Amino acid sequence: MKSYVFPGQGAQFVGMGKDLFDSHAIAKEHFKLADTLLGYSITDLMFSGTEDDLRRTDVTQPAVFLHSVIAALCTEQFRPSAVAGHSLGEFSALVAAESLSFTDGLQLVYRRAQAMQQACELVPSTMAAILGLSDEQVETICKTLTAETGEVVVPANYNCPGQLVISGSVKGIEIAIERLKEAGAKRALPLKVGGAFHSPLMQPAADDLAKAIQSTHFKIPTCPIFQNVDAKPHTNPDEIKANLIAQLTAPVRWTQIIKAMLSQGIDEFVELGPGNVLTGLVTKIKA
Repeated sequence: MKSYVFPGQGAQFVGMGKDLFDSHAIAKEHFKLADTLLGYSITDLMFSGTEDDLRRTDVTQPAVFLHSVIAALCTEQFRPSAVAGHSLGEFSALVAAESLSFTDGLQLVYRRAQAMQQACELVPSTMAAILGLSDEQVETICKTLTAETGEVVVPANYNCPGQLVISGSVKGIEIAIERLKEAGAKRALPLKVGGAFHSPLMQPAADDLAKAIQSTHFKIPTCPIFQNVDAKPHTNPDEIKANLIAQLTAPVRWTQIIKAMLSQGIDEFVELGPGNVLTGLVTKIKA
């Protein structure tokens, strides 16, 4: 069985989507609609902006969403048996599975980006990539550190075995990096991000986004979506909504999602959107 998977923030690059715009009428139509809905030319920033432009959360998230969803619209390979998205990519997956309309999906993503940016400005916070330790080792060190110091440090992205991203306060992440190196991490690298995504520090953003999600119409998707919060397949719109809200403060369980999909006979993963990061992660998870 085959599936579509959709990347999240960090996959963006200057020029993204221009090939789709130039070669597909449906792509051109949706890019122009996005400019109108957002009230600024996101296509200009995507096609010919700077890397700094695309790093802004309020630009990055709708840009990656647009590229991913429009790539799906322009793809007629097959009807997927399931879909999944990494963090932001969950919204792209829901549009591809016809649970969300394109317009509602874009508006929610833009609201999400704004809410997350505002939450980032409340508390100095960041993230770090940890390579070469087991999930259990990282979890234990984060939990112990938080108990000892009161600093927020939590697992944020379970990307693949041996690769876990942590999230929290700037001070907490600094301490965690040192402890994780002492524990044998091959690498412990601070990431260039605006804040502590997928941590309790995103609660203000979750509260803000909850209002928008609850007032948006979701349909039963055409296939199950494996969601970040619990790595389980969902088709119930109310469950999907609740999981989208919880996603902002909970970890992205990508390793668990791919393992769950594999266990249900899904053996082909087509990545739609900028880059091929998820394809690489899937290969490592399968190994």
